[in-house]
Amino acid sequence: MSICIRRVITGELSSPVSRHVPATKLQSRSSVHHVNFNHRPAIISRSITTRFYVIEAAEFAGVFRRGGGGSGNEKWRRLCAVGDQVVEINDSRKSSDRTAEIMVAATATVVLGVGNRVLYKLALVPLKNYPFFLAQLATFGYVLVYFTILYLRYHAGKVTDEMLSLPKTPFVVVGLLEALAAASGMAAGAILSGATIPILSQSFLVWQLLLSFIFLGRRYSLNQLFGCFLVAVGVIITVASGSSAGSLMEAGIFWSLLMIVSFLFQAADTVLKEVIFLDAAKRLKGGTVDLFVVNSYGSAYQAVFICLLLPFLSKLWGVPFTQLPNYLRDGAACFLNIGTLSGGCDGAPLLPLLFIIVNMGFNISLLHLLQISSAVVSCLASTVSVPISVFLFTLPLPYLGVASSLPPGFIAGAIILVLGMLIYTWRPSSRLNNQEIDNCHC
Repeated sequence: MSICIRRVITGELSSPVSRHVPATKLQSRSSVHHVNFNHRPAIISRSITTRFYVIEAAEFAGVFRRGGGGSGNEKWRRLCAVGDQVVEINDSRKSSDRTAEIMVAATATVVLGVGNRVLYKLALVPLKNYPFFLAQLATFGYVLVYFTILYLRYHAGKVTDEMLSLPKTPFVVVGLLEALAAASGMAAGAILSGATIPILSQSFLVWQLLLSFIFLGRRYSLNQLFGCFLVAVGVIITVASGSSAGSLMEAGIFWSLLMIVSFLFQAADTVLKEVIFLDAAKRLKGGTVDLFVVNSYGSAYQAVFICLLLPFLSKLWGVPFTQLPNYLRDGAACFLNIGTLSGGCDGAPLLPLLFIIVNMGFNISLLHLLQISSAVVSCLASTVSVPISVFLFTLPLPYLGVASSLPPGFIAGAIILVLGMLIYTWRPSSRLNNQEIDNCHC
């Protein structure tokens, strides 16, 4: 069995190899076998003309193939040395499986995102006087549920001691960012109109691109940037086309900037979680941290910071801090739909519970998509759910009374959004300029 190490080689291959390790030429008659390999490919190699080299360094060995012609019809093939034979590795199945996994996760995220938005509005029908209670029930209830799931997965062997021993400082920062995003978003949302918030929420995608560029070193092609731009424009046209054009100016620049800052906190939180996954892969030597480790500790620290901000947050919701215990008690009675205070709480506890369950599923799905793809992809999946939710609110849903009308620019905005998604996912065919030897086990 041979093991290859990663080496990026540009230009002529013989020169870089001679600088790093000695190269030994193989006979061109060496047999080539086609195999499917579920790990990363051994070598990226090019050419129709056959010329093999063996790279030897201690127990490491690998093979690459150098092109003999400069025509544009060169074939890229992945090879690995196994004893005295050359094995060609076909990892196209792995690539297609990976793409399919991301597509399924993105679709699930969109569906749950739509359900999350619709059920939140339905949950506020019985709890229309207790929205702050619903927010705190979700925040602190998730801590209990996530740690229960984490406990069960630990005893089932899905979560290891190495995962639990990861540094906790990033999780503290995650909790702080989520608490600050909630506080600033609540403060600005109390002043801004409903049509203004979807427009300003598109800054979330801009922050994602910028922070991924700065902290993750991501480089985006022009079609990806243009696609993200079209997605944001499509959402704005879809949601806000029927609103007053002067709503942003009427609210004041300060509250608009505060809402944009709240989306900055959310974007930083998402990018930091991606950093946590990448760092965990290094610490776990190629393994992946269970997403319930991230969810559990992040939610726990968020709850801690929410407790510290409760006096400020309760005031934003119009509940004096001294009256908060009575407010929470009345909210619990309405949620359970019991007692004399439950008048007007029809639909509870079913609708609030449905929202909490779907919201939890949405958060888990969003984090899973982030784990297997990137922060920007998870953001796009979440963004797509906005116009679909707007359309569903035009249907005669129970408990909501008269359905809302479809915004005038809905069709045009939806077309622009879909076009933006297609442009973002389009990958132009181009030849690779670099040759790379990857970590692999042959």
